Parts: sequence; C-alpha cells; structure tokens
Amino acid sequence: MIEWLPTVNAVLNFTSFVCLVAGRVYIGRGEVAKHRASMIAALMASVLFLVSYLVYHAYAGTTRFAAPPALRTFYLVILTTHTVLAAVIVPLVLVTFWRALKAQFERHRRIARWTLPLWMYVSATGVIIYFILYVLFPEYAQRA
Repeated sequence: MIEWLPTVNAVLNFTSFVCLVAGRVYIGRGEVAKHRASMIAALMASVLFLVSYLVYHAYAGTTRFAAPPALRTFYLVILTTHTVLAAVIVPLVLVTFWRALKAQFERHRRIARWTLPLWMYVSATGVIIYFILYVLFPEYAQRA
C-alpha cells in the first residue's frame, strides 16, 4: 500500500487546492455557508495529506532527485519554496480558522488575504512535485 501514498498525497493536495479556489469564489459571491464548507473541506484534505505524507516518509524515507543540473535546480527551487511555505502555512491556517470560528471576521479577512494564496501555492506545488518525481521524471527519483 505504501507505493500508493504519493498518488494519494497528490490527490489530497489537488483536492485542497480546488476547495480553496471554490471557497474564494463562494465568499466573493457572499455565499458564506458554501465558503465555510469549502474551507473546512480544504483543511480536512490538508490534514489527511499531512498524515499520509508522514506515514509514507516514515516507511519510504526520502527521495533524491538526481536529474541533470537545470532540471534539478528547477525542482529544488519548487521543493524549497514549497517546504518553507508549508511550515509557515500551518500556523497561518490555524489562526485564520480560529478567527473565523470566533466570529472575528475582520481579523479573519486580514490574515486570510495572506493565508489563501500561500496555502494555494503549497497545495499546487505539492502536486507539481508529485508529477516531477513520479510521472514526468521517475527515472531520476531515487529513494535515499
């Protein structure tokens, strides 16, 4: 089953991204209940991703991308920004959700303006990393 987890992770990242886009569209239309449902779904997909990611790497270890220099540099830029922002996004998401739960909507909006695009970037680049490692260039992916 462990070999399926990268695909599961990509699907969960994509699901989160789609839910985030939908949530933004809904709040722009004033459809608060749909916005709330979309954002909760995005959070759940991201939490499931994190659990699946940790399980996969606990068993499979790390993956080294041994591609030619230009492709490796491109990959490492995406991976580095993804990893740094993934660490940053966790507290931002938690604060953003907390403010919404406490009906602090003005404070929620102020932080959500930062949280949403960063969360979308992390979700999208997670899918891109999956495609680079497992679909486009699997010959360069080496488990360490």
